[in-house]
Formats: sequence, C-alpha cells, structure tokens
Amino acid sequence: MQVLNFPEFKAVFKTLGQKKYIFDNFRKKFVTLTPEEWVRQHVAHFLCSHQSVPIGLISLEVPMKFHSMNKRADIVVYNRNHQPGLLVECKAPDVSLKQETFQQIATYNFVLNASLLLVTNGIETYLFHIDFQNSNMNQLEKLPEFNQW
Repeated sequence: MQVLNFPEFKAVFKTLGQKKYIFDNFRKKFVTLTPEEWVRQHVAHFLCSHQSVPIGLISLEVPMKFHSMNKRADIVVYNRNHQPGLLVECKAPDVSLKQETFQQIATYNFVLNASLLLVTNGIETYLFHIDFQNSNMNQLEKLPEFNQW
C-alpha cells in the first residue's frame, strides 16, 4: 500500500484467496484492505498513538440517517462527555479532495454536530473548527489537544 503523510503503525494483515485484509483494532475484526481503509486505519491509529485519544472513544464506519438515507461516517471521535468532537472523512490516496468531499462531511455533521472536521486522502489533510455560537468555520493548522475538545 501507498506511504501516507501519517505515522506508520504496526498493522496485521491476512490474505484469503485474492483478497487482502487488515485487522481493525477499533472494530476488533479483519476488514477488507482497500486504499480508503488504509487511510482510515492510519488516521485512527494516529489519533490514538499521537493525539492521546482513548481507543474507546474512536468509532469507525458509524451508521447514521440523513433524512431517510442511510450513511456511514468514516471516523467519529467522541469527547469525554460522549458527544461527537471530531468527524473524519477519509478518501483513497488517489482521490482528489474536491468540493463534494467537503459537502459530504458537512452533510454528516448536520446529524453529528462535531466541532472539528478533518478531511484527508492520506496525502492532503484539511482540518476545520466550527464555532456553533458564532456560526463560523475556521481552518486549523493542527488538531487541538484532545482534552480541549
């Protein structure tokens, strides 16, 4: 798999037939290793290992309903009050981050109301803070400390 702009982590792989799988420590099972999953795993491990987010507060592939449509958020990180604090949208490294990607995470955030949004393809990463009181959004250079969410 492609080298990403996130720290490496110790991954466990298995192959069955022609399919390759990676063990997901967060969902506690092997999942199909796709380029998007490779990015998702890197981000989740980065949050745990480098941002001190407790593993129990990180959820992957979180189901939700937007109007009557079933959707799935790639990663939701809950704060200490068990409210969504960070919403992450992952794309494969060869997928350009376009307006529709930002629209997708904004749509998910109508349901979740996280104050931090991160969009990445593993190469490019964009981070935003939403100030709900003043109805504005600012791009951030780095993720705030977990205890500040």
